[in-house]
Amino acid sequence: MFFHSHPYEPFLFPEATKLIVGTLPPPRFTKGELKDDDVDFCYGSRNGQLWPILDKIFSLDLKYETTAFAAQQRKDFLLKHKIGVCDIVASAERDKIDASDLGMQNIKLRNLVGYLKEYEKVETLLFTGGNSKNGPEYFFRKHLKKYKMKLKVVSDIVPRIHEFELSTSLNEFEDHKHISVRKIKTVSLTAPSGAANRAVGSMDLYKKLKNENPDFNTLDFRVMQYRQFFKDSDSI
Repeated sequence: MFFHSHPYEPFLFPEATKLIVGTLPPPRFTKGELKDDDVDFCYGSRNGQLWPILDKIFSLDLKYETTAFAAQQRKDFLLKHKIGVCDIVASAERDKIDASDLGMQNIKLRNLVGYLKEYEKVETLLFTGGNSKNGPEYFFRKHLKKYKMKLKVVSDIVPRIHEFELSTSLNEFEDHKHISVRKIKTVSLTAPSGAANRAVGSMDLYKKLKNENPDFNTLDFRVMQYRQFFKDSDSI
């Protein structure tokens, strides 16, 4: 049995208004056995598409290598655009050493609600996957149940959008309690992994765009989808 712990602490800071929320990086990141073109940072796998997607959207000219410079490029981008990273899985066990979400067992979740209470400017969670078993939205729904909260549908069209209300008690005075309530939006993006390409290929919108332009591919589709949630008026 392989103990798959998350190798990175959440990348959080007081100015963050959005959080990217995934599950776990591939096991080689936990084992410290990175490949030459992996980046030693969140979503740094050579096989992952999140950074190539953001690279295209923002013209970042990122390096794809295991260097401190490549990791710093990504941190600088996140800080500039007020985007944090807080994957929801702290650890899991695996019979087979691979990156499959379905292969995770005995899963321990991070206290994402606790982080949201601490970082009060966060208004959007960007899930790198939907509500399929062991996906980030799936785990977040389970996490919310502990706090007797649930997601409310805003849009049921992919990428699905939900919202929930987060209450925070503030003891500003010795004998007076204030409760602050804020709405937080969640967006379940199409997963930035090769494993999700089959699902992308089956989408009617993708088929339509592919038919109109034979050169259009699954990466282009994600770039189109992610742009509207990453590149808004606050980040231009």
